[in-house]
Amino acid sequence: MTTKAKLHKEMKNKLDLPEYYGNNLDALWDMLTGYVEMPLKIIIINFNVCKKALGDYAEDLLFVFEQVEKELDDFILIVKNELKDDKTRSQDFCDIFYTDRIDTNSVKWDNLKETFGNEDLIPMWVADMDFESPEAVRIALKERINHNVYGYSIVPESYYKAFINWEEIHHSYKIKKEWIRLASGVVPAIYWFINAFTRPNDSIIILLPVYYPFQNAIKNTNRNLVTCELINDNGYYKIDFDEFERSIVENKVKMFIQSSPHNPVGRVWSMEEQDKILKICKDNGVLVISDEIHQDIILNGHKHIPAATVKDGYYADNIITITSASKTFNLAALNTANMIIESPEIRQEYDDYIKTISTSSVNLMGIIATQAAYNYGEEWLSDLLLVLEDNYKLVKESFNEFLPKIVVSPLEGTYLVWIDLREYVDRENIKEFIEDKCGIGVDYGEWFSPLYKGFIRLNIATRTTLVRYAVQNIIDNINK
Repeated sequence: MTTKAKLHKEMKNKLDLPEYYGNNLDALWDMLTGYVEMPLKIIIINFNVCKKALGDYAEDLLFVFEQVEKELDDFILIVKNELKDDKTRSQDFCDIFYTDRIDTNSVKWDNLKETFGNEDLIPMWVADMDFESPEAVRIALKERINHNVYGYSIVPESYYKAFINWEEIHHSYKIKKEWIRLASGVVPAIYWFINAFTRPNDSIIILLPVYYPFQNAIKNTNRNLVTCELINDNGYYKIDFDEFERSIVENKVKMFIQSSPHNPVGRVWSMEEQDKILKICKDNGVLVISDEIHQDIILNGHKHIPAATVKDGYYADNIITITSASKTFNLAALNTANMIIESPEIRQEYDDYIKTISTSSVNLMGIIATQAAYNYGEEWLSDLLLVLEDNYKLVKESFNEFLPKIVVSPLEGTYLVWIDLREYVDRENIKEFIEDKCGIGVDYGEWFSPLYKGFIRLNIATRTTLVRYAVQNIIDNINK
């Protein structure tokens, strides 16, 4: 008997379902599985999606699944976490998904000696996570690996459908397939756009402090780097619109590379802020490259607004959006990113450029993993965000209680906490303090802007015990 047939039989025997569901088990099955046939492991991850529809029958259905679990060796009842409170779900997520990454060729864990000269640090620097990717991703990859042939591959329609659905459901961004182009990552895409749409010595502007590969890309392609410092209002960062426009006009800027949500200061830009900055760019003929790779890591009630949707898409013909599932679902090494180009003219210019360089075909495993993540990773992401909110709360409240002059920026988006230690630590000794005394590996403020020596960026996408260890070490060493 098939898995589906077994579940049908158990539901008939155990449940007194309403007439609609009792007589239409196929409809119930489709609702549970997201309208596709998938292994039973995956459908359980989606149980919470239909909890509201099932109402009082949710607990009964859970009972049925538990009965089936006893008969099926490959059955994993992840749904049990959905019936727990947020705190328990957060702890369970860490217990289930945290993984030791030492000796796995991890940049974050195994490259400490080369980067910091000390392999014994607790790594809280590189922006990836210490959590296993969603179960659905691992199942999909294993199934493809077991095929044992890894030749040149095309991008299936199902991939585009998964990405388009995700953007519409989660970000109210209605994308058309013809707008989408693929890249091996956000940073390579930025290099391509710089070369496609600007010329050597053209000016490109960024808001500092910002993800340092932006600066590297501009300098490495022999463009003129123009910077506009964000306004630091006691840890809350704002855009200096007057200075931004002045810099554009004086330097004849051709391109603006935006970080949204902003890495490292943790801002999720509001509709009003984006409207102002996008208008300045449009009025001055500045093409906007919007890096939205952290779009799904949104915390504490904030909402990410894709730049191309601002003012009902008024600025969309002047924007190229880049995003990826890599930050959301911990898939960085699978090298897959999506570029969204709405303007037919810009899209044609990009397509003409890309023909002139040698680019590899798509990453087969990256396509498979991304599609599975977008189709079945929603519940995993929901629990991850609880962990990140708990970890941020731990950082913020601990420093507020024991070292109140430390400024921890509000974390609206990303899993990267921006911390100002200057009131307690001499900025010239920050590296010695963090590494030699506290035993932590971090990204330093001056990597993002020369004005931010004395700041650190702390990656909290790890188990809570490691975050607590890092915070406590800072507190103890300052108080010595």
